[in-house]
Amino acid sequence: MEPIKIDITILAPVEKVWEYYNEPKHIVKWNFAHESWQCPSSENDLRVGGKFNNRMEAKDGSFGFDFVGIYDEVVENELIRYHMEDGRNVEMIFDKIDENTTKVNISFDPEKQNSVEMQRDGWYAILNNFHKYVENN
Repeated sequence: MEPIKIDITILAPVEKVWEYYNEPKHIVKWNFAHESWQCPSSENDLRVGGKFNNRMEAKDGSFGFDFVGIYDEVVENELIRYHMEDGRNVEMIFDKIDENTTKVNISFDPEKQNSVEMQRDGWYAILNNFHKYVENN
């Protein structure tokens, strides 16, 4: 299957966008697709071979899972490539448009359980939460 691609333009310097995307103290504030969900904990060892683990949970406690990945390539303020536990790949490009504008491009391999549209919508909802968090903090 073809990778799913999404992007968003954020009115913030690339250094801030990078920090807010990768620092656990920020990740827990934006990393969920819907207000009924939360990300109560985050660990991130941002280096090649390093691992991240973001806990995703429904606020009512009915469901939760660990979103885990291993970094394959990291170029500060520019690029992150990682693979998930199931082997799917993700690429993120942090494109500095100007001093106060950054475009984030994400490409990820789809899983087979949910439709491409549902996966795109879910990842985009999280990216949009991130966008709002960065611009408002």
